[in-house]
Amino acid sequence: MNEWEAGQDDEEAGAVMRTVVRQLKLWRESAGLTQAEFGTAIGYGEELVSSVERGRRIPRPEYLDAADEVLGASGKIAALKQDVAEVRYPKKVRDVKRLEEEAVEICSYNNSVIDGLLQTEEYSRAVFNSRRPPFTEEELEQQVTARAARQEIVEGAAALPVFSFVQCESTLRRPYGGTMVMRKQLEQLLRLGGLRNVDIQVMPLGREGNAGVDGPFRVLRLKDGTTVGYNEVQLTSRAIVDPKLVQVLEIRYGIIRAQALDPEESLAFIEKMLGEP
Repeated sequence: MNEWEAGQDDEEAGAVMRTVVRQLKLWRESAGLTQAEFGTAIGYGEELVSSVERGRRIPRPEYLDAADEVLGASGKIAALKQDVAEVRYPKKVRDVKRLEEEAVEICSYNNSVIDGLLQTEEYSRAVFNSRRPPFTEEELEQQVTARAARQEIVEGAAALPVFSFVQCESTLRRPYGGTMVMRKQLEQLLRLGGLRNVDIQVMPLGREGNAGVDGPFRVLRLKDGTTVGYNEVQLTSRAIVDPKLVQVLEIRYGIIRAQALDPEESLAFIEKMLGEP
């Protein structure tokens, strides 16, 4: 599935696309245009117009803008851009993004890679590029774009949640993308770690105790007062809502934070790494 291709097994995206397709087709037919004539008018081929109207392709914003102008819709078609803005991303990404947008506090431990909310574009691309079997070029771009969209919550939201990240030292030393990409990534950690709503801690490899040896996980405290966990493993990701299991993750994360360097020590640790040859 490339960035603008509709997933056939995504019910939510399918429902949005059916509404968009219905509107586009009604406006085109009301104007008395065939798919070929409409495609010529907006600068796209008949095959693409057909794919959009069959729900197989998600129309890009410029497609909807051109359709709005040609069909004289006075902004009614262009307004559909908001409806399709996120369905081009995989459902898993949309689900995570919604959870993050509902959170007042996001706690993350990772001993595999730098947390996705902290990644530079170059680092994200290198991580996704290392996936085996590999993504296609279109899938790779989709993943990088989706990750960048999630990152807006760290600095771009009106009411910023509080973030706590604990990164195993190994994630700071694994050179995804090479030396310069990692250097830029470490500089990004220093910048984000200086924000008032962001704490970044490092779990040194020399620590004998590490309550996070079972792997990465997240704890999200939501606006409605509930707390959920989130876990990603090979080929599977899931939200954890069972109160007993969430309680285990909360306890575990508290211990991890206590075992790691404090935020001030952690930023000094990262600065020292930047000075290493």
